[in-house]
Amino acid sequence: MRKRSKIARWALNIYAGMGMFYLFVPILFIVAFSFNKPRGNYNIVWQSFTFDNWLSPFSERSLTAALWVSLRIGAVSTIVSTILGSLIAIALSRYKFRGSEGINLFLVLPLTTPEIVLGSSLATLFLGQNFINFGFVTIVIAHIMFQVSFVALTVRARIRGFDWTLEQAAQDLGASPWRTFWRVTFPLILPGILAAGLLAFALSIDDFIITFFNAGSTVTFPLQIYGAARVRIPPQINVLASMILFASVAILLVGTISGARRQASMLGSRNTK
Repeated sequence: MRKRSKIARWALNIYAGMGMFYLFVPILFIVAFSFNKPRGNYNIVWQSFTFDNWLSPFSERSLTAALWVSLRIGAVSTIVSTILGSLIAIALSRYKFRGSEGINLFLVLPLTTPEIVLGSSLATLFLGQNFINFGFVTIVIAHIMFQVSFVALTVRARIRGFDWTLEQAAQDLGASPWRTFWRVTFPLILPGILAAGLLAFALSIDDFIITFFNAGSTVTFPLQIYGAARVRIPPQINVLASMILFASVAILLVGTISGARRQASMLGSRNTK
């Protein structure tokens, strides 16, 4: 039995490793071809290694402009959706009221609805409002629509194990509700809010289908790549995508290390006591 369980454990680990490798192959392909020196318009066949692409990552002005648009859209929509989603998560976790189950259903609907349905529905809604022109504003509204659900569910998962008696203890010691929230509740749920914000920002940068229906003449980074791929695939596409990847990994590492240090300091203080 021990031998069988050991073999099964090794087989499961190998299977999981193969699955992870399969998922990361496209990412490795993008990073590798950011160092490729292509011949012609398409950067799809390896020719020779070069650092020239990284020395001039913003040489393609159309790509740089589209990336800047995506960053601005992602920043605005992430800030708004993080605030709204966090407030919804706190309300649903802290209070029980009539209609809360219906709100939970509405939060899950954007996650289960196909993006093409959500994108076309929002486009129809905007077409019915003559005072709204397709562009930056409609893209931000569309992104907030699906980001709120991700933020609310992520923050709610963090709050699920929260000890609400800490708020009561702070108020018993004379703290006002507002001070209690900022000095007790908010610091404890801040890691969940930051994780939800990073997830929302990544979804905004990555989104193509919903943006395609509501962009109008505004061109985001995914739309620019889609349009350029039919004519020309410059290596700067891979360079900019790799830069976004490295920045995301760096933020993740910083958050993980800071969280580990904070937990270690808390355990150290408890042991000294």
